[in-house]
Amino acid sequence: MGKRSSDTESLPQTYRSPPPLPPPPQVPDSWLPWLTPLIFAVDIAMFVYSLYENDCPAVRANPDECLFYEYLGRYSFQPLKENPLLGPSTTTMIKLGALQRTLVVNGEPWRLFSCMWLHAGVIHLVVNMLSLLFIGIRLEQEFGFFRLGPLYVLSGFGGSLASSLYANPAVPVSVAGTLVSVGASGALFGLLGAMLSELLTNWTIYANKCASLFTLIIVIVLNLALTFIPNVDGSAHIGGFVAGFLLGFILLMRPQFGYVSKKYIPPGYNSKYKKSKYKLYQYILLVSALGILLAGYALGLIMLFNGQTIGRFRRASQ
Repeated sequence: MGKRSSDTESLPQTYRSPPPLPPPPQVPDSWLPWLTPLIFAVDIAMFVYSLYENDCPAVRANPDECLFYEYLGRYSFQPLKENPLLGPSTTTMIKLGALQRTLVVNGEPWRLFSCMWLHAGVIHLVVNMLSLLFIGIRLEQEFGFFRLGPLYVLSGFGGSLASSLYANPAVPVSVAGTLVSVGASGALFGLLGAMLSELLTNWTIYANKCASLFTLIIVIVLNLALTFIPNVDGSAHIGGFVAGFLLGFILLMRPQFGYVSKKYIPPGYNSKYKKSKYKLYQYILLVSALGILLAGYALGLIMLFNGQTIGRFRRASQ
């Protein structure tokens, strides 16, 4: 006796059930943000440590000149005429890793990274930390720490590099080596730039495209307006923003709508209808941004270590 065929096999082709459809696109889980709070804690700790190292009362003939000496003791601030932002002295910031072109060129390139963890004062710190929590947590929830970490650090590096190459024409070049810059603003502007490029490279998956773009541009313009405030290192802001904008095309690509991973496709589904993970324009933007970013970093470093500059130098907090 032969094996009896199933009812399904005996039916004509037109009556057979179609192959199962793939499941709907998977909604990515929200990441638990821990790197942003860690950066926040490190910046706070570094500022407290900078005040400890500064020890304003110990280096002044009259300790009462230090702001809030009666309450803060060793952690009191420099006099307002020396630091209006309520923080340590320039000498202490240089000691701890502030960005200073002469020191960078003469064997301390690590200052291009260390300066982003220091702040000139309480006011400077509070403004930057509020921005970090507002922008960083949202990005980390959506993309995770594997992408946020490199984005933050490399944007900060781009800001530091731009700061080292640019300056205020009012300051003579002969004293340029004594001027310093500190702050996380370059990295934070990089996050803003990445939000813009993320919107552009993932344009097809946004429902309210124009509203999202308009809102983001308003936020960016308002923040970039801060670059024109005296004693603010606008070059670091612009350099960080440009670096972050390019990095967003590289690190923040999302799969196009309708893409389903192979592990979720059931057996028997016709794979010719399966969408590719990314669109062609996303790949083009990624490759172009990577090439421009690497070329920009390389050119900037060559100019820096060859003694070339753009304009002159100024003292500023980022």
